[in-house]
Amino acid sequence: MRPLLISLLTSIALVQAAIAAEKPNVVVIFMDDMGYADVSCFGAQGYHTPNIDKLAADGRKFTNFHVAQPVCSASRTALLTGCYPNRVGIHGALGPSAKHGINADEMTLAELVKQKGYATAAVGKWHLGSLPQFLPVKHGFDQYYGIPYSNDMWPFHPQAKKGTYPKLPMYENDHVVDEEITPEDQTHLTTDYTARGVSFIEKNKDKPFFLYLAHSMVHVPLFVSDKFKGKSGKGLFGDVMMEVDWSVGQIVDTLKKNGLEENTWVIFTSDNGPWLSYGDHAGSAGPLREGKGTCWEGGTRVTGIMKWPGKIPAGTTTDTMMMTIDLLPTIAHVIDAKLPEHKIDGLNCWPIVSGAPEAKNPHDFYAFYYEQNQLQAITSGDGRWKLQLPHKYRSLPPEAPKATGGIPVLYQQVKIEQPELYDLYTDISESKNLATQNPDEVAKLQKHADSIRAELGDSLMNMPKGTGTREAGK
Repeated sequence: MRPLLISLLTSIALVQAAIAAEKPNVVVIFMDDMGYADVSCFGAQGYHTPNIDKLAADGRKFTNFHVAQPVCSASRTALLTGCYPNRVGIHGALGPSAKHGINADEMTLAELVKQKGYATAAVGKWHLGSLPQFLPVKHGFDQYYGIPYSNDMWPFHPQAKKGTYPKLPMYENDHVVDEEITPEDQTHLTTDYTARGVSFIEKNKDKPFFLYLAHSMVHVPLFVSDKFKGKSGKGLFGDVMMEVDWSVGQIVDTLKKNGLEENTWVIFTSDNGPWLSYGDHAGSAGPLREGKGTCWEGGTRVTGIMKWPGKIPAGTTTDTMMMTIDLLPTIAHVIDAKLPEHKIDGLNCWPIVSGAPEAKNPHDFYAFYYEQNQLQAITSGDGRWKLQLPHKYRSLPPEAPKATGGIPVLYQQVKIEQPELYDLYTDISESKNLATQNPDEVAKLQKHADSIRAELGDSLMNMPKGTGTREAGK
């Protein structure tokens, strides 16, 4: 009996390995408030990110990769549902007192891959609702370890009035394992998240898996472990980036050691641009205008890197536009999973990801909303023309001193009175308004703006709701 049992177990293992080989493992590493130019291969100065650079060298850089909204909860919603966040009722950054979150009727990336037998895990910051029905394990993730919202939403926030925030908890699946995260605990967050990610990969190496590793860093307040403290020579921010880079190296090394590298699709990106008011505790958008909390390029254009040996061409770069809403349908295409029956906004961009000759973006346009359903900007699908619509946005005053030590300076409000048109092929910094010279392009983008307003609304035009919006979970 024993030889037969061994033979049977061996056969089962071989079958499982064959099934796993048909579908790539997917690892999404999602940074928080990391700017476009915060890694070396995208222009970081003064410190180095060799593991992230190696990921790019072995994979593909996406220099025109965007988030749907330049703020935490909305951006994460777009990534995980393939929808503009305002379509599914999520705006801004949900606080600890929020009574709403992601609706159970929405399909997340985890629920999509579960169709094909994937093991799934979320590690790190969630921020799609902190009440029990909104936690990751209720939305397709087999396991979860992390914090329910941003790491500054805690009693130690130096700018918040006393009593503004409750204790910041650490969750394991659907229950609290640490009721109060302390400053000392935050120094271990990157290390702890990394260990959880490594453990998940090792435990699920014989089946397809999806790991969503959402780091709390480099969102303020910044914390780093002793192993990287003072090592960058560029202050605390540089130290934190070095530790995040180490984390990426640990994940990639674990894939290699377990023979999984060849069949794993790794995606590295950020939820929005840098929180510029924090000065030396904020990252850099490089040549891009503004940062987090704006629909200028510095707010929505983020680092994009993808690697999958043999499927994504190594050492390549594309400036073809993509957005995080496109990841869900692209992954669905690759693993042959069924998309949700309700409408989503992302489209399959596998030809762009895989480097197909003459690959073009399938969208006619991308819309950029912010605040409470304000349509602030719209771009052509090819990413060339961008129309900034009339709205107010925050900006640092030219005379403002640079913030230091984690204490921010105040923004000023700036108003765009008339639509402004920018050619991003020649003016990535959005410095020259070409609206007067290109009335046809303005009219074309205005027409697209009208179509998305009808569907999703626009509070700037006294259209609080459109015909295609759905309710958040409550």
